[in-house]
Amino acid sequence: MKKDKRKNLNFDSRAVYCPPDEATKSISPNIVMSSSFQYDAEIFQNIVDGARKEVNIYGRCGNPTEYQFEEQMMMIEGADACLATASGMAAISVTLLGLLKSGDHIVCDWTTYSSTHEMLDHRLTDYNIETSFVDTANIDAVRDAIRPNTKIIYFETIANPSMKVAPVAPLVELAHARDIVVVCDNTFASPYVMRPLEHGVDIVLESATKFIGGHSDVIGGTICMKSDLLPKDFLEQIRWNTMVKLGAPIAPFNAWLLSRGIQTLSVRLERACKSAATLAEHFEGHPLVNKVWYPGLESHPQHEIAKAQMPKFGAMLTFDVGDGDRALKVLDNLELGCFSASLGGVRTTTQIPALMAFLDIPKEERLEMGISDGMIRVSVGLEDVDDLIADFGAALSKM
Repeated sequence: MKKDKRKNLNFDSRAVYCPPDEATKSISPNIVMSSSFQYDAEIFQNIVDGARKEVNIYGRCGNPTEYQFEEQMMMIEGADACLATASGMAAISVTLLGLLKSGDHIVCDWTTYSSTHEMLDHRLTDYNIETSFVDTANIDAVRDAIRPNTKIIYFETIANPSMKVAPVAPLVELAHARDIVVVCDNTFASPYVMRPLEHGVDIVLESATKFIGGHSDVIGGTICMKSDLLPKDFLEQIRWNTMVKLGAPIAPFNAWLLSRGIQTLSVRLERACKSAATLAEHFEGHPLVNKVWYPGLESHPQHEIAKAQMPKFGAMLTFDVGDGDRALKVLDNLELGCFSASLGGVRTTTQIPALMAFLDIPKEERLEMGISDGMIRVSVGLEDVDDLIADFGAALSKM
């Protein structure tokens, strides 16, 4: 099937279809594990003349299995280009360092993944790159934060762990009127729930470790682009001037696992989103739960925004039980649900964000982000939802 025809398929078909290998006709992508490739005089001359992705140079510069994965990601994100990286944070770092220089400014939502926040608030400041943190759900606040040297507006489709949803179209309109690049971390949603490039976002980042891989057994990241503000070859530029220099390529076996994960993304997320909605409604009516954050609930502050942007509301939710000690008792008493550090897998995983992922963020900043010690973050998996309700019910009863 030709590429143009693949682009016109519905999402599920784009995710499942993978062109057969030309040499073997294998319907499963082959794995090229080699770190080095043999040259001949013609290949060598092509490299000298400037060929890069067209030939296999060295594993850190690119690998055929990596390119297969990038092609699949382009299909499901609706992208014109994709660059795979060693992790989600590698994707974030390569993007920011590829776009920015000393003296530049970023407007970012207050609530982002802790390592992203720390990079913006601590590491990039060492290079004279400043960030203004605002509530990106408030367009006036974003507008007021923009400076003449603002180069990026950065937010998460569904914020970690507050589940905030920013209005994408108004942010894009505001940014593009000023030639500001819009960068969105889509990890909590995944391309199944939302495809921000279709809403005008310039660059979409994914921690493919999560829902793309889907089985808690692989680490990787992606940078996908569709932009009129950036050069068409921008991702190839940062492949060579940033990612290769930082040493952050994805491993071939990881790229293969992630390509396989893409093929089941729809069926996994369809089940997980449905169960998450059921759990959120259950927790909202539970006497021992103080508050629930899930974009699909009418009580969610940005429910109407989410409803306008997303056909599904995702497989992530957060609920509050009062304090960190009570939260720990709940998670320590789960039997079916898993007390763990990550998300997006087939098993339901939970954590206490304030005391785990965001532990190094000062408490006053966590509260500004809307993260309290009693918050429990849930990544809903593929278990039977009635069993999950019983498991959480038993754990809550032991607080």
